[in-house]
Amino acid sequence: MMPYPRNFSHIGLSVPDLDKAVKFYTDVLGWYTIMEPSDVHNDDSAIGQMCRDVFGDEWETFRIAHLSTGDKIGVELFEFPHNEQPENNFEYWKTGIFHFCVQDPDIEGLVEKIVQNGGKQRMPIREYYPDDKPYKMVYVEDPFGNIFEIYTHSYELTYSEGAY
Repeated sequence: MMPYPRNFSHIGLSVPDLDKAVKFYTDVLGWYTIMEPSDVHNDDSAIGQMCRDVFGDEWETFRIAHLSTGDKIGVELFEFPHNEQPENNFEYWKTGIFHFCVQDPDIEGLVEKIVQNGGKQRMPIREYYPDDKPYKMVYVEDPFGNIFEIYTHSYELTYSEGAY
């Protein structure tokens, strides 16, 4: 059977304050809420059992909300009790996911809005192909330390030329 490119469904982010995270991502990135914040308990409900399968038996409760991007990608926001902020939130050399990326042609405007709403710009906005194409990128973080990137153009357009 020939492999085919699977669609991206969703990403899960841990945050220390679910309500503030929902507000940030809906106000700043324009994502919309598809499931309001709710509590999940380690019980015999279907979701309780699923989460036990994922997290093990030791958890008691957490809060969750579901958002969606403009291109129908889901974003699960989790608020766990006793959450811990990592000492270094950008350990890019370690195996695992270290960022996600959103796309906005008004990269400067979005960065400004992120900073105005408690986020952080981690680097200057850079051009991939200066003087040739208007493709820009920047790394930022939300107010909770989750790092993400912003592109002005699609992934396919940005990298279709091959090597830099």
